[in-house]
Amino acid sequence: MERTLSIIKPDGVRKNIIGDVVKRFEKNGLKVAAMKMVSLSKSEAECFYAVHRERPFFGSLTEFMSSGPVVLMVLAGENAIQKNRDLMGATDPKKAATGTIRKDFADSIESNIVHGSDGAETASFEIGYFFSGLEVLA
Repeated sequence: MERTLSIIKPDGVRKNIIGDVVKRFEKNGLKVAAMKMVSLSKSEAECFYAVHRERPFFGSLTEFMSSGPVVLMVLAGENAIQKNRDLMGATDPKKAATGTIRKDFADSIESNIVHGSDGAETASFEIGYFFSGLEVLA
C-alpha cells in the first residue's frame, strides 16, 4: 500500500469539479485516506513549493496556489504515486493524454487543476506538510 498527496488546485475548486476528480481516483483503485479543504497563505504555498524557489514560475505558482481554497487529499493504493500521475496527465494540458484530468479540465500549464507527488520521498514530505498521522486513515 503506497500513499501520495493530491491537491485539487484553486481552479478546480472554482470550476466545482471536486467530485469529478475524486471519482476518477476512486474509479481507478485509489482510496481517499484523508481529505480537507484549506486556503493556503502565500507563505504556506512558498514553503510547500520551496524546491522550486529558483525557478522562473515560482512567484506565479505560489500566487495562484494562494488565490483560493484547495482540496488536499492523501490517496492510498497499490502503486498510488504513479497511478495518480497517470490519471493527472502531463503538466501542460495540451500535451496530456486523452481522458486524463488535465486534458479534460485544465486551461493552461499553470491552471492545471491538480498537483500530485512525484516520488516516495516527495510524497512523505508533502503528506506530512499538510496532515498529521491521526488524520490519515488508511
